[in-house]
Amino acid sequence: MDKVTTDVVVIGAGQAGLSAAYHLKRRGVGYRILDAEQGPGGAWRHRWKTLIMETVNGISDLPGIAKPDVDPAEPSSEFLSRYFDAYERELGIHVLRPVKVTSVAREDTDPAGRLLVSSDRGACSAKAVINATGTWTRPFWPIYPGRATFRGRQLHVADYVSAEEFRGKHVIVVGGGISAVGLLDEISQVTATSWFTRREPEWRDATFDAQAGHDAVALVEERVRQGLPPQSVVAVTGLIWTPALRAAQKRGALDRQPMFTSIEPDGVRLTDGSLLRADVILWATGFRAELEHLAPLHLRGPGGGIAMDGTQVVAEPRVHLVGYGPSSSTIGANRAGRAAVAAILKLPAFQQ
Repeated sequence: MDKVTTDVVVIGAGQAGLSAAYHLKRRGVGYRILDAEQGPGGAWRHRWKTLIMETVNGISDLPGIAKPDVDPAEPSSEFLSRYFDAYERELGIHVLRPVKVTSVAREDTDPAGRLLVSSDRGACSAKAVINATGTWTRPFWPIYPGRATFRGRQLHVADYVSAEEFRGKHVIVVGGGISAVGLLDEISQVTATSWFTRREPEWRDATFDAQAGHDAVALVEERVRQGLPPQSVVAVTGLIWTPALRAAQKRGALDRQPMFTSIEPDGVRLTDGSLLRADVILWATGFRAELEHLAPLHLRGPGGGIAMDGTQVVAEPRVHLVGYGPSSSTIGANRAGRAAVAAILKLPAFQQ
C-alpha cells in the first residue's frame, strides 16, 4: 500500500485488535487494521492441534457477535480461526494482511501531531495507534549455562506440534505455567518426562475464582503503571487442578524438581551433582510482548517496562497497548479495546 492517512491504525488482528476495530467502527472513527498473519485467528492459528477447546482457558466472545456453539473436541486453532474469520466478514472489518509493521515514529514535534506507521507494504499517517501485536512471535529463551552444548533437541512451546514426535525419548519440560503442565500431561502419556521450575508452582483446587482473577489483574496493572515489565496473570493466580492434571499427577508427571544447575551434551546436571540424561528440552518459558516496532518512540523507562495509564502509554498518549499486561487475557483484551477507543477520542486531535 502507498502512504495513506487515517484516524487510527490498529496493529494486529487477534482478540484485542478486533475488539478495538469493533469499537472504532461503532463510533464512526476512520481506521486501518494491519495484521502480519496470513489469515484470521491471530496467535491461535499457531497453537498445536492437540490443544482442543475443552482444555483451553475460557475464551471470551468478541464484542457484538457471540461465538458459535463449541465442539469440545475441535482444535482451538481451527475453531477460533473460523470464528475470527466470520467475525471480520459479518461486521465488515477489513484487515490488511499480511503486513509486517517495521516502525512507528512521530511525524513532527507537535504532541498533538500525527504518527507515521511504516510497514513492508507502505506507510500510514494516523492521529493515534492501537498496538495489539501480542506475544506469540517473541518466545522467551532463557540464557542458561551450557545450553549451546546440548546434543539433543531443544524447542520452545511455540514450535511444539505433537507428543508423538517424542515417543521413546526422555523429555525435560522447563516452566511453571499452563503450557508447561498441559504439555507434561500430553507428553507423559507417550514417553518419559521430567519437570523443572525455578519455584514451586501454586495450585488451586477450586475453579477460577473471580475475585482472585480481579486481584491478579490489579497486581499486573500496578506493575505496568510503575513502568515495570508485566508479569503473566497466571504467575499471580497459580494453576488450577483439572481432572486431566490430577491424572498426570498420579502418573508422576507433575513431580516437580528444582532447576538444574547446568546443561551438558547428554542431559542436565542436577542440584545433587548427578547427571540426568535427556533427549529433548522443551522450554515452556513464556513470551515477551512484540513491541520492537515502537522503538523509535523511546517508550521504555528505567524500570525496563513501559509506564501505562490504563491502555495509554504515559510517554506517548497517542499510543495505546491492548492485549498487553493486565489485558493479555481474552476478557481483558475486549475491555482494553473499548477503553482504548474511548481514551483516544479524548485526544486533542479528535476534539478539533
